[in-house]
Amino acid sequence: MKSAENRRADVVIAGGGMVGLTLGLALARAGLETIVVDGFDPGLVLDAKFDGRVSSFAPASRRVLMALGLWPHVEDVAQPVLDIIVGDGSVKGGASAALLHFDHREMGDQPLAHMIENRHFRMALQRELGQAPLLTLIAPQRVTAATLGRSSMEVVLGDGQRLGAGLCIAADGRESPLREAMGIKTTGWAYAQTGIVATIAHERPHEGVAHELFLPSGPFAILPMTGHRSSIVWTERSDQAPAFVGLNDEDFAREVRQRFGDQWGAIKVEGPRWFYPLSMQLAHSYIAPRFALAGDAGHSVHPIAGQGLNLGLRDAAALAEVVIDAKRLGLDIGSEAVLARYQAWRRFDNALFTASMDALNRLFSNDIVPLAMVRRLGLDVVDAIVPLKRFFMRQAGGEGGEVPRLMRGEET
Repeated sequence: MKSAENRRADVVIAGGGMVGLTLGLALARAGLETIVVDGFDPGLVLDAKFDGRVSSFAPASRRVLMALGLWPHVEDVAQPVLDIIVGDGSVKGGASAALLHFDHREMGDQPLAHMIENRHFRMALQRELGQAPLLTLIAPQRVTAATLGRSSMEVVLGDGQRLGAGLCIAADGRESPLREAMGIKTTGWAYAQTGIVATIAHERPHEGVAHELFLPSGPFAILPMTGHRSSIVWTERSDQAPAFVGLNDEDFAREVRQRFGDQWGAIKVEGPRWFYPLSMQLAHSYIAPRFALAGDAGHSVHPIAGQGLNLGLRDAAALAEVVIDAKRLGLDIGSEAVLARYQAWRRFDNALFTASMDALNRLFSNDIVPLAMVRRLGLDVVDAIVPLKRFFMRQAGGEGGEVPRLMRGEET
């Protein structure tokens, strides 16, 4: 990994999070000189107190990690998800009798997903960056401006460094300053919901089962982690969330048991809690001259299905493939024709998924009796039709549509 001072590269990526670094690694491994600029100190993001969340890696995303040499670094800390149980209910009444059960044995006995703590994935990325001579990480530093030239994009950093590149990519999150600077508009709205994230330890094993209970305030997910631990992803009304976040550990654990029951035996809270407002957002365009969006900079979805990172990694895999193919053919990697292929590949799929998650959240996050009856009937119907369940599992696993080479486990 090189240092950088006022230099040129093939690609500059603003944002060194999990999507940005994965994309940078894929491009560098294929021979493109790539600079990633991130606003956080690389050591800080590895601390559990910085980000105690876990992410779900679908089978297609796991193949990306394998193709890039990242999987050996996380294999021992990845928890397989063998079953997913979805239910509808209430805080006091618990889950209804209608349940939807996704069983990994219906998909050839491979896990439905793997849960990996974000800090472990970041650690794996940093280890592999050290083995990528064409990749430069500049951090902590931020991109403050980008100016289009005749044949390149000039990027200015906060410390005055100027970087020239044939293509600039924004992977700098849902509030992307670079997207705004490039004049790309977005459509979206905030939900009156807040996501609360915490880790709990429990007496009995989870056996690799993930649970999602749809409550009137929003989905309440319990995701298996290594050992006798699980991650709680609790969607709550924004006017109520601060009170729950402020509870002491014992009272917080009591609220968890009230929603989920005592099937795990005694539970206790481990580490800090995080909370963040939930929103939906979709960029009007994923591209501009010599510029592209990836990950949350292009789209942000409700966490109801835990697919946010998987969508971002699919962006990274598709954009890497388009750019690498253009480079090998001797084409201009920042040209409109090259980037249009990426937009055509990813924007419609992301828009469809974003709208689907928005509709699902609105359908389930209420206590309207007629809708509750429809929901529970729907769960029963889907659970009874095995081919339909397999279709949903393939889609969630990243197997639908045109699958990028990296997500097939192939080198770029």
